Amino acid sequence: MATLPQVVIRNRLYYRIKPLVPARVRLAIRSWLTRRERERYRDAWPILPGSEARPKGWPGWPEGKPFAFVLTHDVEGASGLGKCRQLMEVEKKWGFRSSFNFIPEGEYRVTKGLREELAGEGFEVGVHDLEHDGGLYRSRERFAAKAARINRYLKEWGAAGFRSGFMLHNLEWLQDLDIEYDSSTFDTDPFEPQPEAGGTIFPFWQAGSEGRGYVELPYSLPQDSTLYLLLGERTPAIWQEKADWVAEKGGMVLLDLHPDYVRFPDDAPHFRTYPVSIYEEFLKHMRERHGSTMWHVLPKEVAAHVKRFFGKGVLPRATTTGLAGGSD
Repeated sequence: MATLPQVVIRNRLYYRIKPLVPARVRLAIRSWLTRRERERYRDAWPILPGSEARPKGWPGWPEGKPFAFVLTHDVEGASGLGKCRQLMEVEKKWGFRSSFNFIPEGEYRVTKGLREELAGEGFEVGVHDLEHDGGLYRSRERFAAKAARINRYLKEWGAAGFRSGFMLHNLEWLQDLDIEYDSSTFDTDPFEPQPEAGGTIFPFWQAGSEGRGYVELPYSLPQDSTLYLLLGERTPAIWQEKADWVAEKGGMVLLDLHPDYVRFPDDAPHFRTYPVSIYEEFLKHMRERHGSTMWHVLPKEVAAHVKRFFGKGVLPRATTTGLAGGSD
């Protein structure tokens, strides 16, 4: 695993040259690298042994449910923005709700009308980075300045949660944000440029100073971009198998899906999309196999549950701190 200075240098270089490399070429290179590395990490991905260990004092899930099921979406660009309503309808069809994370100052602007529509349908809206340019954690001073702008959007949108672009994370710096939860980490994902993992399929409390803090919600299912764009998977089998394992262990099944990469029936084929039928098949599996047992809620509801029990730092701090990252 690369040391922190190596990761910082590597990713600063990547984001500097990224605009000069065509998207198809970037994807081909990353796909080749990821497929090559897959065998190397077969003992740690998609399941990391030991990640199922329950935190000390874990009270279980509400209503006597054996596990939690949480759906989240990161809207990367204008294409993804245009698919939010379609994705919402797919989830409503199977009786699910999710959180849509929007970039405040990216290539698109999310309207108040869309945010209110999602909230009115029982969905959640979160903040996804600020500009999504890979530079959020470039320096402590830079992050502090951007955090002030992010906080304005959190307040304006009535958002409880945050996720960094490209799964960058520095959990100590994130104390600058006025959030109930962050979801920029994972139990195991060695294919991310910042691969340091939280190593748990449970949420945890990240304590700050003077009694402050927030809940960290690591995603526990592989990202759709990894499975379908980089590894070329054609079924939801890995999602299903991992979800069943997390459910058996009593953890949190949390998915991060990108609307930009979903292809609906009327969409033209594209090298950066996969058919929505894969996602529907996964939702059907969860509904039919776990419908009566899962605690399916929004991420802000998981955060409220964890904070209620562990707001004084009973759960261990994360080990995932530092500068680096990027998934595209």
